[in-house]
Amino acid sequence: MTEWWRGGVIYQVYPRSFQDSNGDGVGDLPGIIARLDHIARLGVDCIWLSPITQSPQADMGYDVSDYREVDRLFGSLHDFDSLVEQAHARGLKVIMDQVVSHTSDQHPWFEESRLNRTNAKADWYVWADPLPDGSPPNNWPAVFGGRAWEWNPTRGQYYLHNFLASQPDLNFHNPDVQQAVLDVMRFWLERGIDGFRLDTVNYYFHDKKLRSNPANKVKNEHLPYAVNPYDMQEHKFSKSQPENVDFLRRVRALLNQYPGTTSVGEVGDSHKSVKLMAEYTSGGDTLHMCYGFDFLGPDFTAAHFRKCIEQFFKAGPDGWPCWSFSNHDVPRHMTRWARFSQSPAELARQAAALVLSLKGSVCLYQGEELGLPETDLLFEELTDPRGIRFWPEDKGRDGCRTPIPWEQGEAPNGFTSGTPWLPVKPAQSVLNVAGQDADPNSTLAFYRAILAWRKSHPALREGSIAFLKTGEPILAFRRTLGDASLLCVFNLSSQAREVELLSLPRGTEFETVSQNAALSGKTLTLGANGYAMVALPATSKAKVRYG
Repeated sequence: MTEWWRGGVIYQVYPRSFQDSNGDGVGDLPGIIARLDHIARLGVDCIWLSPITQSPQADMGYDVSDYREVDRLFGSLHDFDSLVEQAHARGLKVIMDQVVSHTSDQHPWFEESRLNRTNAKADWYVWADPLPDGSPPNNWPAVFGGRAWEWNPTRGQYYLHNFLASQPDLNFHNPDVQQAVLDVMRFWLERGIDGFRLDTVNYYFHDKKLRSNPANKVKNEHLPYAVNPYDMQEHKFSKSQPENVDFLRRVRALLNQYPGTTSVGEVGDSHKSVKLMAEYTSGGDTLHMCYGFDFLGPDFTAAHFRKCIEQFFKAGPDGWPCWSFSNHDVPRHMTRWARFSQSPAELARQAAALVLSLKGSVCLYQGEELGLPETDLLFEELTDPRGIRFWPEDKGRDGCRTPIPWEQGEAPNGFTSGTPWLPVKPAQSVLNVAGQDADPNSTLAFYRAILAWRKSHPALREGSIAFLKTGEPILAFRRTLGDASLLCVFNLSSQAREVELLSLPRGTEFETVSQNAALSGKTLTLGANGYAMVALPATSKAKVRYG
């Protein structure tokens, strides 16, 4: 039997913004439990919980101060156990974030490590002596701005932080650190978790020689300059080191002791993420799945989608990707790709149909099923340290993290009885769950329908993918499993296009989830953001001609 995660659909819950149960304005675990039926009705396979462990919240939970405790902001270990139990009762798996490339500077490990150079955890973090002039040991920058090195006068050394200075990097070259991290994972596996989403999975190891990074020779296609100096380097030595793969094998060996569990790694690398995704999931003894940021940017072309998918399976034929169009780190795709559509509703349906028909697993971010756009926030409303630092060129990640609008009426639409930690604005409020639930033609209704349709076509979960030669803006491919095949043709533009379909079997009809598609003889007319799904026998010689 195929593993549940292979071709499965994961629904990402950002706990702060899902549902607040106690009126403090921040979502929590009891709130998620209260809304589990919404997730179950969608027809997804699994919930991914963004960080819930104890944290000072400098980076919204991605700075952990206790790996084995639920932050009181979100509830308790009892609430966690109840959530897993009630999700399982609804047929939903649950995976959770493991943020182990770094900790909070308030973690006891770091509090001990920073004391001196001889304590038991002195080598648990990445420490380095200054250069003779007192400057840091190399040129590595931090993702959130400035140098990736912070001075500690007690030790007379710098420590590495790839993100905030309050997020010191663990030293994975130390076997004790690796074991401590695996012990943390085992703690949660023993509580019944179904696996992990591994944050910044390619940041675990650094170059032991601390060599400086070279300049980035790949220019930004969308800006004449770099908003963040981090993008001006090729991060050859500060991350994505070869030692990483051996540790991932240790993670997989641990998960193999808990049948049915899975892993999905986040690969943060702008120029080689597809290659790393393949490397980190190949061989059957590394991670189960990985995702990168290739589909989380501005590109919305047939060539881009085809190139990434073909590159992945060429680099790792036995690897497995997890594709997504939105998450908690990037502007929502409804806003990123708005220029390619005249109708938000049609773009929402096309994006759903596309990501759910590609070869691989899928991650949907909370609110995608409502067609939520990015929230336009004022500077004084921001909480994200990245947005505060790089405003206004980079407005940060708060715009995709605003609360889910549940009920009809005024904001915050049932999310909280108090003041929400981020505001619910009119563009999001009007797309509330209750209103869409009552509308059979809503984006929410479509998501439920297409997820059910996907489950009825095993070729979409397990089948091969073969792209057909077409020009822009037409993307066409076939998904095939056994004697069943699906022809998928997408018009990735806001203008109608005519495509020739050759050698179609007589009486061919479109699948019900198709949009803005009409067939007259051999001519397929795809309207703005139109697409056609056609079920065919695997032996069919049907072809697509365009351009």
